Amino acid sequence: MSASYTHHSPRPTAPGPYILGVDEAGRGPVLGPLVYGVAYCPAAYKPQLDNLGFADSKTLTPDVRTDLLATLSSDPANLAWSVRVISPHAISNGMLRRPPVNLNVQSQAATVLLIRDVLAAGIQLSEVYVDALGPTTTYQAYLSALFPGIEFTVTKQADSKFKIVGAASVAAKVTRDACLEHWVFEESGPHLPQPPVCSGYPADPKTQAWLKDSIEPTFGYPRLVRFSWTTIKLLLDKHAHPVKWTDEGQASLIASFTNSQGRSKDRCALSKHLNLTSVGSL
Repeated sequence: MSASYTHHSPRPTAPGPYILGVDEAGRGPVLGPLVYGVAYCPAAYKPQLDNLGFADSKTLTPDVRTDLLATLSSDPANLAWSVRVISPHAISNGMLRRPPVNLNVQSQAATVLLIRDVLAAGIQLSEVYVDALGPTTTYQAYLSALFPGIEFTVTKQADSKFKIVGAASVAAKVTRDACLEHWVFEESGPHLPQPPVCSGYPADPKTQAWLKDSIEPTFGYPRLVRFSWTTIKLLLDKHAHPVKWTDEGQASLIASFTNSQGRSKDRCALSKHLNLTSVGSL
């Protein structure tokens, strides 16, 4: 998996308005992508939806989740789903950049992108239910301002309270599991580890064993791993070769950016060398 991507099922054709649910899979794991899923159907379809067996995907077995995703795809006139798969490399890049883009911001961006894509496909949304992301009232107000005319409900455990969110949960979880199960490493070489057979959560003994056995002292880990996680930073500090950057401890380089004294006060040596001056007004 070299980049993040979005997948949409066929556009439903039943008349609206539609309800839509949002949920995710993979916020906590140290391995693999974070997947945001949405599911949507006509508001008039809710009685049928309630009888299809959707629930919080964490309470369902893998086989049941797979069957439910097939159910979600079995009535394309009324049921549809989409996923946004955020690669572990993209997650790490965002969190390690300056200024950092934390996981909440990346999650919000994925949610907004999916809702916009559904609207752009010509689907009229009347209600959107979102599994909680941080403070529920703040996030609900943010989404309501971004999409006026749509009634948003942001709450904890929404996947247990609303069947449409449970359907989104299933889409996200099945997609993430498939990504891990069929992961193809971008990297090559004799020290490439075996694909992990584990949940990816830092507390999972199988995940811990894979991380311990898969570290390469010079290059660390493949892009399957989220390098921004503290778990990975600690393992690299302990088991990987230390790195010394060429500018560490170079007093002359540091001095170039320190302030001068007297008439040149507040101008560093680099500024003077390049003949840079401050502009008071334009």
